[in-house]
Amino acid sequence: MKALFGEEATTRDIVVRVSVSYLPEQSEPDRGRWFWAYHIRIENESHQAVQLLTRHWIITDGRGVKHNVEGEGVIGEQPMIAPGSSYDYVSGCPLATPTGSMQGSYEMVGADGMTFDVAIPKFALRAPAVAE
Repeated sequence: MKALFGEEATTRDIVVRVSVSYLPEQSEPDRGRWFWAYHIRIENESHQAVQLLTRHWIITDGRGVKHNVEGEGVIGEQPMIAPGSSYDYVSGCPLATPTGSMQGSYEMVGADGMTFDVAIPKFALRAPAVAE
């Protein structure tokens, strides 16, 4: 399982693992569009249930331009994650450059009613080199 996910971060016994894939079939380099899919697994290693409330992404393109993306939940859900269980989802990111990175945080609320932020590790977005 660990080999599937390249990056991980742990905050308050919540582990966020990330795997990223370049999608050539959805990319159009001739038109300045590159597309990646990323798979996130959130593992609850704490002693209480937690619920994911919001997400905050910082997406940086290959020119160093940062885009902040905030919203409720992920893929239309605000999952409750029981102790010892995990939640997986897959989403995507288009960029106007062949390289970039993503990182961010999730706002969670524990069964005790306390909210806290959980780090999403920084991960690279890199299109494979194209032979000229």
